[in-house]
Amino acid sequence: MNKTAHRIFISTMVIILIASVIILTYIGFHYYGISLEERFFLPEHESLKPSGYLGHGFGIAGSLMIVIGLFSYMARKRFRKLSRLGYLKHWLEFHIFLCILGPIFVLFHTSFKFGGIVAISFWSMVAVVFSGVIGRFIYIQIPRSVEGRELSLSEINGMKSEWSTVLNETGQGDENLALLLQDAFKSRPDATGQSFFKKFIGGYRYDRAIFKKLKRDLRKQNLTASSYKKACKLLSNEITLNRKIDMLVSMRNLMEYWHVAHLPFAMAMLIVMIIHVIVVITLGYRWIF
Repeated sequence: MNKTAHRIFISTMVIILIASVIILTYIGFHYYGISLEERFFLPEHESLKPSGYLGHGFGIAGSLMIVIGLFSYMARKRFRKLSRLGYLKHWLEFHIFLCILGPIFVLFHTSFKFGGIVAISFWSMVAVVFSGVIGRFIYIQIPRSVEGRELSLSEINGMKSEWSTVLNETGQGDENLALLLQDAFKSRPDATGQSFFKKFIGGYRYDRAIFKKLKRDLRKQNLTASSYKKACKLLSNEITLNRKIDMLVSMRNLMEYWHVAHLPFAMAMLIVMIIHVIVVITLGYRWIF
């Protein structure tokens, strides 16, 4: 999947998410906005209640999205035979898309009424969604290959560009800029003993300041517009990569802790959801089947 196709892929999923929220809200705006007692007297009640034609359908659609999103990504990640079916990072994006859209449909299925054992599944689902957002943030902080494989430290260092070489290729290189870039990272404030968040935020603010300073120095080099744009992009990549290297150990540890927190919530959600489905079928709710 090239960059254009990937942008279309992401844009399509975002549009579907936004459109789904707008359409679902429009369908039941009046119904969901009044008290539970008053809903019984509305004509929409028969279709929008959890056991109604639309409400029940929302629950089935949302549950299927969650199951497909979860198990398709797990299968792609674990079975080598599926390794040729697209990059892992694209499967992760699809997994995130379905596991956000699915809970939205489940939310409308409940008609915003939570109680009993289903409440455990719902709040576990909320925890899974929010922890998934955090996990996505941690995931992108760890340098990876195009396929989504985590890179080793030696591979990451191999990605670092030779600043002076890059500038010399433009025909207007300046060795002082290469030295300036090296000194910038050598003078990074010592964050030993600081908390993770303080270290991350402090490093990010420092890198932004360094980027602005080096951009000002670039403007003094009489580079062409295209060379300046290319140099700025390479500079940004270099700074970002150095920050990721600096935080690599912390991010890997965080990812391990995240798995410990994320998976139990996901399992609790699935188990209670399965119990809920079995009970509903046992009681005779069949939807359109």
